[in-house]
Amino acid sequence: MIHRMLRYPAKWDWHILQLSKQPEKEQQIQDTAAGTPSLHAEPDMLELMRMLPACSSWLEEAKERSSNHISVDSLTDEGAVISGTLMVQASEEQSDIQPFHFWLSAATLVTMHGDMRLPLRLQSPLHTQKYEQCGSAPEAFFIMIGVILEAFHAGLDGFERRLGELEKAMRHRNRSGLIDTIFDRRYDLLHWSHLFIPVREVHGAAKEAFMEELTAKDAFQRITHKLDRIDTLLKHYSLEIDTLISMDDAMSSFKGNDIIRTLTIFTVLCLPGTLAGTLMGSNFHWLPLRDKPWGFVLMIAVIAVITGGLYLWLWKKGWTGDILHYRKRKQSRHSTIPSDAPDYEEAGISVSRSRRHAGKPGHPSVAERPKPNDAGNREQPLQPRARRKNAVRKG
Repeated sequence: MIHRMLRYPAKWDWHILQLSKQPEKEQQIQDTAAGTPSLHAEPDMLELMRMLPACSSWLEEAKERSSNHISVDSLTDEGAVISGTLMVQASEEQSDIQPFHFWLSAATLVTMHGDMRLPLRLQSPLHTQKYEQCGSAPEAFFIMIGVILEAFHAGLDGFERRLGELEKAMRHRNRSGLIDTIFDRRYDLLHWSHLFIPVREVHGAAKEAFMEELTAKDAFQRITHKLDRIDTLLKHYSLEIDTLISMDDAMSSFKGNDIIRTLTIFTVLCLPGTLAGTLMGSNFHWLPLRDKPWGFVLMIAVIAVITGGLYLWLWKKGWTGDILHYRKRKQSRHSTIPSDAPDYEEAGISVSRSRRHAGKPGHPSVAERPKPNDAGNREQPLQPRARRKNAVRKG
């Protein structure tokens, strides 16, 4: 184990522990075979436990932990303490999940790593200056959380790109295999959500442990806004995927209905011929027109007429094509109502009445109807009876 301690101007310490790559169980087997007691397999760990007695139990538990765990405690010497493990994604690969062990008090931060990439990223000169400006270890810890979430943001950007490609594919060339891709994106979103929930838990645990001493700090407020932003993105992506699934279900339902309708129409159109063939193929001794030379031709003609009548009836009902499109064509073919007909209704004159009385003396025609002015107010036309009264008064 490699141990490095960093002390900052605000009198808080950061202990960085780098675990050895060789598993502890294999090391104990080798020590036992060599005759060396396993208790002295890692003298640095024992020395560290004597140096930091407050977190000695955490050191023993965290080495073997490979799942999320958050704990809040209060010690006599250290005060409020947060400890646990966060499973973080070290790169854009979803399988590259590494544990981030931490033990945090007001003046001490201990982090334990099994991979060198994460501590090197946290100790970057770009972030070291921020640590020096922090007044306590919890404030610096949430700066580190923000650094860890950079890979999270990069992963979400890649997810958003793949989700956009899925939406374009679904819009331009929808096919049955897209539902599998939609579920893949759903599993990707669940992956990021499972990584995000423990970070939210750490954020809430810090507010519980350190109260106003931490919540008023700029670093904590920044990480709060960042978590809210990520939460908003995850909810938005979830809503988009739900919309895609609903659209796929709707299109599948429409296609299924269209197939059933096509089969139904085909069955109805074939019904006259089927019935005629069934009757003519029966084993009765006497059938009408059976012995006539023109009986077969007449039967075919009757079947054709009935089939054509059925198709014409189905077509008029709008069941042979798109019903909505058929209704729009029907309305546009039979409707002669002008586009500004609603203005007549608002003016108190119905369209049917204007057509019925058009051309009669004392009744204005459609062309003479008042139109709405620029201000949006509509001038009410004078009724024929009122015009006659005005004419009598003027005379």
